[in-house]
Amino acid sequence: MMNKEEFKTKVESLQSAPNYKQPLGFGICYADVGVVSNKVLQATYPVLNWGENFGSYAIFESLREECEVLEDSESELVFGITEEFVIKAMESFTPFLAQTQENPNLHKNVAVVLELQRALQEDRIYTENGDFRYRFCAIYQDVQCKSVESAYLKLLALSLGKAPLRSLYLDGIFGLLTNVAWSGNVPFELEWLRENEIALKMRGEFPAIDFVDKFPRYLMQVIPQYDNIRLLDTAKTRFGAYLGKGGYTQMPGASYVNFNAGAMGACMNEGRISSSVVVGEGSDVGGGASILGVLSGGNADPISIGKNCLLGVNSSTGISLGDGCIVDGGIAVLAGTIFKISEEEARKIAEINSGFEVKESGLYKGRELSGKNGVHFRQDSKSGAMIAFRSNRKIELNSALH
Repeated sequence: MMNKEEFKTKVESLQSAPNYKQPLGFGICYADVGVVSNKVLQATYPVLNWGENFGSYAIFESLREECEVLEDSESELVFGITEEFVIKAMESFTPFLAQTQENPNLHKNVAVVLELQRALQEDRIYTENGDFRYRFCAIYQDVQCKSVESAYLKLLALSLGKAPLRSLYLDGIFGLLTNVAWSGNVPFELEWLRENEIALKMRGEFPAIDFVDKFPRYLMQVIPQYDNIRLLDTAKTRFGAYLGKGGYTQMPGASYVNFNAGAMGACMNEGRISSSVVVGEGSDVGGGASILGVLSGGNADPISIGKNCLLGVNSSTGISLGDGCIVDGGIAVLAGTIFKISEEEARKIAEINSGFEVKESGLYKGRELSGKNGVHFRQDSKSGAMIAFRSNRKIELNSALH
């Protein structure tokens, strides 16, 4: 039986091989495979390895010859896990099995292998159609995903904060994922439901459909990393969102966080955080407030909201905000919106924003104010003119709620 020293020697030998490639991330997933299409409908990773645990990777990758390779390119590797893989992986990880059985969180990749052994004993390695229920995936280059398995790996890396928001290439992900009916955590092919509708309904077995989408919900894939993250409606957060380092509260109603978007820390969200939007710690997104994303509508510049900002109820924000900014309720702050700023207030804004130009006309387009700190945006209630000035209000979240 292999000991720890022999394991270390084996790993070093594998990593020194000429064809060895170190991955950005890897993991073993449970794959929900469609009955009609044989496509992967969902990939669930119990453990995400991102820039870490390369010893486990070396062992897993070395067993690819025991498996059926499903995707093999310069950018990613996917193979279906077989009985032979499980048996040989158990042999390789022998020095860590006893410790892992006592504490699965001590060696998480070994814990995954132990679960694969249980699946093998219970004849669960393959689906009824003979597809691979468990799959290994590794990503080597951050380019367009070629498989559903790699797409889910990237989305999980974003949701867990192992990859920063907007740092991964996600173009083409919609084309990879299948639009399915979700019942709980289980995806059903729409075509399969149509084909079996009569039988399912006559037997009282038709599933309760929660929603139809290509993406699962955040809580279907992610356990919040901190106890003080609160989500009061599971439908309001998409998988691939990031909810910061604790203290995040998302209320029901108009609130929403799309994938590749989220908050950096304690934040109150009662509005819409669209795709690729990043909200700074201590900010409050008011009821119905909307921050423009990049998925549609022609907006190509991802928006960032600074720390300790307040977006008023039903406001719309289409530019980035620096720290300590306020957008009054009901107004739209867009790139082309013209704001009037008095010379006195412009000079105050310039004091805390290097490079800000005080204009003789006193007129500024929204894009000229994008990313500036300490700006309060308002509409004059008498004239209807859009105005801005140096914010004199400190934004603080209710500590009892976060």
